[in-house]
Amino acid sequence: MTAAPTSGTALTTGTVARKLGVAPTTLRSWERRYGIGPADREQGRHRRWSPADVGRVEEMCRLTALGVPPAEAARAALQESPVTLPRQRRGGDSGNLSLGNVRQECRGLARAAVRLDAPAVETQLTTTVGEYGYTTGWEEVMAPALHAIGRKWASSGERYVEVEHLLSWHVSSSLRLARNMRGTPASTPSGPVLLTCVPGEQHTLPLEALVAVLGERGVATRMFGAALPAEALYEAVRRIGPSAVVLWAHSRNTADRALVRLITEAEWGVRGARTHPAVLVAGPGWSPAAGTYGPGVERLTGLRTAADRIESLFGG
Repeated sequence: MTAAPTSGTALTTGTVARKLGVAPTTLRSWERRYGIGPADREQGRHRRWSPADVGRVEEMCRLTALGVPPAEAARAALQESPVTLPRQRRGGDSGNLSLGNVRQECRGLARAAVRLDAPAVETQLTTTVGEYGYTTGWEEVMAPALHAIGRKWASSGERYVEVEHLLSWHVSSSLRLARNMRGTPASTPSGPVLLTCVPGEQHTLPLEALVAVLGERGVATRMFGAALPAEALYEAVRRIGPSAVVLWAHSRNTADRALVRLITEAEWGVRGARTHPAVLVAGPGWSPAAGTYGPGVERLTGLRTAADRIESLFGG
């Protein structure tokens, strides 16, 4: 069993929930069903978790993440007794994610996702965005958790597919809330920024994060999501008249130079005063070599620097 802390200030249920990546409702349910909760039950006072209490529920989280049924995990945590772990599926897996040196919120998010605890995932994301905003929230919490689970999926056969899908869906939902919370930014005089994944590209989350950050900064955007066909993209550019077009490619197989040339040649406006969009490529699929994609085409790197660059050129 994980050694429990021996000293420290008693914590509220909400604080413990954020620390461990468990929804408060889950903690209350575990206490009601399995008797694993704060020992301090004095009437008329809020429940307070001692270091020993936190250690027990942390052990339960660890065991349930390994696939141990909750009732058995609770008994083991309360009695500090060994437990027989379930047989591992093809590929072998310790249940532990390699996260490295990350924020506690990232660990909590990953633990909640591994348990398939959707309410806790949602709570962690809401708390993270509220405290840090979308830039830090993505770079230091969401993305590291997604990458760790992706690596685990790749090395564990068929395991963790469901974990990756659940976490991705909730991250996407959180990122899309940015528009609902802040409304639609006013367009810049030269038009909004159009963002899309290139044909054949399905990895939208990094682009969704960029849309959320630009929304925080008041930059008007038009997001087209995954795998927009080249002809449809060209038509959208001509109809919208964007100040810039961001093309996301996660894979080298989808990073198409011909598409870049097509969009740089798109134009609109009256004869004699035609306008072309600035074209920005983003994602690991594009070559980092300068000038690879033609004059004026820039390659964006990293969420923060990409948002800074777009805002400096086209910010609303």
